[in-house]
Amino acid sequence: MLSYRHAFHAGNHADVLKHAIQVFVLRHLSQKEKPWWFVDTHAGAATYSLDTPWALKNAEFESGISRLWSRSALPADPLALPVNHLALPWGLQDYVDQVRALNPQGTLLRYPGSPQLALQLARRTDRLRLFELHSTESRVLAGYFSASGSQVQVQAGDGFVGLQSVLPPPSRRGLVLIDPSYEDKNDYQRVRTALTEGCARFATGIYMVWYPQVQRRESAQFPAVLKRCAPGDWLHVALTVKAPAADGFGLHGSGVFILNPPWTLPQMLQECLPVLVQALGQDSHAGFTLEHQIA
Repeated sequence: MLSYRHAFHAGNHADVLKHAIQVFVLRHLSQKEKPWWFVDTHAGAATYSLDTPWALKNAEFESGISRLWSRSALPADPLALPVNHLALPWGLQDYVDQVRALNPQGTLLRYPGSPQLALQLARRTDRLRLFELHSTESRVLAGYFSASGSQVQVQAGDGFVGLQSVLPPPSRRGLVLIDPSYEDKNDYQRVRTALTEGCARFATGIYMVWYPQVQRRESAQFPAVLKRCAPGDWLHVALTVKAPAADGFGLHGSGVFILNPPWTLPQMLQECLPVLVQALGQDSHAGFTLEHQIA
């Protein structure tokens, strides 16, 4: 929806799950010298200031990245850890380190969106192709990357429509991130169509779909729908942080569905998800789901 601004939600629990996985997948792709492409259909802004009125309105980052930020620095001697300190597994530590790279002064003031995380992990030969429909966000995004040359290209427009124009990438390696707001319930069907058409053009690509856990039938049924779309390997992970609200509104968790996931991703998530539940959980309903079919 054109009314949606991610600045209100930057760094929340959903971002933590999504971006920790994004960092891991791009690290996986970088293990080979051949370049990768990162395609983002709903890129938003590159970075978000956490001290603005938008970010502070609900301060969602305080129950998200802030809870990992304060626990991420580990002493050399494990016995020196405070009793309540939550040690981070490598997959989460790498993600938090990427957030720290944007805050070199040591205070959490800025949060990297998915385009910024991709840029931080990109090598000279890797490429970013970013779509954003919101007129203000797309201008901010284009201005931010104006000096990046051919490495980063920003298109102001509908990422669902533009996706097929950049597939397949010349290197035949890449990650496609699809994470609309789902304020429009038609986004569920559009994601399904984008996956089907994307796989027809770029069958070996890694496709990463984020979705919200909300009290809507389409959300509850979405993982099953995506499994039926999968032509091969898939992975589904969901992180619930609290019980659904009594009034039926609000986000109580989120999920990520991946086509062609790295075979090492399930182990990474097995290590990270209990830590995320402990760190980000807000009541006794907090928990996670992890299922996959990887040959």
